[in-house]
Amino acid sequence: MTIHKEGYKTIAISTILFGVINLLSFYFISSSVPIISWIIFIGTLGLLVFIISFFRLPKRENTIQDDAIIAPADGKVVTIEEVQADEYFTDRRIQVSIFMSPLNVHVNRNPVSGEIAYSQYHKGKYLVAWHPKSSTENERHSVVYRKDGKEILVKQIAGAVAKRIVNYLQPGQQVKQAEEMGFIKFGSRVDLLLPLDAKIHVKIGDKPLGGVTVIATW
Repeated sequence: MTIHKEGYKTIAISTILFGVINLLSFYFISSSVPIISWIIFIGTLGLLVFIISFFRLPKRENTIQDDAIIAPADGKVVTIEEVQADEYFTDRRIQVSIFMSPLNVHVNRNPVSGEIAYSQYHKGKYLVAWHPKSSTENERHSVVYRKDGKEILVKQIAGAVAKRIVNYLQPGQQVKQAEEMGFIKFGSRVDLLLPLDAKIHVKIGDKPLGGVTVIATW
């Protein structure tokens, strides 16, 4: 396991704050109230470990399958339904939504190989990620992948905690399945809008692994 590049600055700042807080605690508190100093140490250490863990990048055997749409994120499947597309597409689509808790791996991956036909950032609200309107009203970044004349849309959606969406893709770019598309910091959601004839391979409550689990085939 390694640390994702998006975490270098955050981890460095957190480590410095951990050191400063505990040095001050040692010099000004430990001699008079040692139990408080220990509580501060354990609490700040736990927070630092959590932050490091959040940016982890585990080694995995990614799935490369020409007819498959791979999970773009770790998390829990919370929505599988037919919806009217509200961006880029004008037809009806199957929406599959994956909720990402702060404990999940947060790197996002390309669900298919192909060309980036559309990549657009949208400002918005910070509703909780499982709110039905978060898909259309929250801050988000939408990407359309085109492969063999077929297209799918992936939305990286901010939530009540997630305040930064990172996306690496540009229109016209050729990408490979399971490679990195971006990163969402501190918990959120990813939506896929798939063609109606796509065969879904997951169900509500499933916990897919980004780059590994087959969400659908087409």
